[in-house]
Amino acid sequence: MSHIGYRLDGAVAVISLNRPDKHNAQDESLLRDLDARWRQAAEDDAVKVVVLRADGKHFSSGHDLKTPAPGYFREGKTVLESAYRWETEHYLGYSRRWRDVPKPSIAAVQGACVAGALNLIWPCDLIVAADNAYFSDPVVQFGVGGVEYHAHTWELGARRAKEMLFTARKFTADEAFAAGMVNRVVPLDELDTRTMQLAHEIAEMDPWALATAKRAVNQTLDVMGQQAALQSAFDIHWHGHANALLRTGYPLLTPDPLPSKARTKEADA
Repeated sequence: MSHIGYRLDGAVAVISLNRPDKHNAQDESLLRDLDARWRQAAEDDAVKVVVLRADGKHFSSGHDLKTPAPGYFREGKTVLESAYRWETEHYLGYSRRWRDVPKPSIAAVQGACVAGALNLIWPCDLIVAADNAYFSDPVVQFGVGGVEYHAHTWELGARRAKEMLFTARKFTADEAFAAGMVNRVVPLDELDTRTMQLAHEIAEMDPWALATAKRAVNQTLDVMGQQAALQSAFDIHWHGHANALLRTGYPLLTPDPLPSKARTKEADA
């Protein structure tokens, strides 16, 4: 688990993305190890709160497009059904599982939080953003209508969600706070301290009461149709991949992993 850090701070489990040289881009091994750490925190009775954070300048530049997942390919070709199954497990499936861990979770975000990075923070119950954080989903530029855990509408509201997708622009931490996606915006040099203070404050509560409070809110979202909407949007997401595959032989509209290069350049700026 070289790209995922894990430690206990009292009753708080701290999970850290630790691939700063790649702007914490997510390849298959990072996601698999991240899921293992989520499971570890969920199964440890001593853990009351989970914090997800990242080392380095940026939270995450999203999917690592330079190292496509082996599950995408069969006999050297991208095969739609195998790629769909892989994303169902590693993107939508992992995010849903993290969302339903019966313990409060907090994402601490600094710098870039781009595309696939949203799959990591939106399943968390609370989000604390540094004042330099920004959020974007530019994948419409590559022929796909949004990332796999398509919670944009739930997190931002319909009109801001459409703006994020249609323009591919960055939303600042303050804009995300105003939309209700972020709970708190704090100075960058206080991000870890303030997040841990919040985590320990929550950890003082009774764990069963916390679990039932979380369940009540999540169940309300489910009654409102969130889970069905996420699955439907994921299937629509795959219309984008299928269209690109027919047109270019690659599941994005560019066969060269230019998005990864572009994100890295943007993150460095």
